[in-house]
Amino acid sequence: MSNREAKTLDERIDRIYKMAEEHFGEVRFVGIKRHAKIGWVAKIQFDEFESLVAEGEDAIDALKTLRKRISKIIDRYNMV
Repeated sequence: MSNREAKTLDERIDRIYKMAEEHFGEVRFVGIKRHAKIGWVAKIQFDEFESLVAEGEDAIDALKTLRKRISKIIDRYNMV
């Protein structure tokens, strides 16, 4: 059993925002919303045209998926 405390949604969003801002520079928006047909959607908006979206069964799952997608992009960039 882990002694780590569960992160709040705000903490997860802040972590994603800071991680993306350090790598990509300006970040306009990181957020989450409930979509009637597909469940929870997490989104990060870099500028008017570029964004990443991730879906999940719940809000935490969607944010985790988004963070993993951003991490993969950063890792690929750092390999080059």
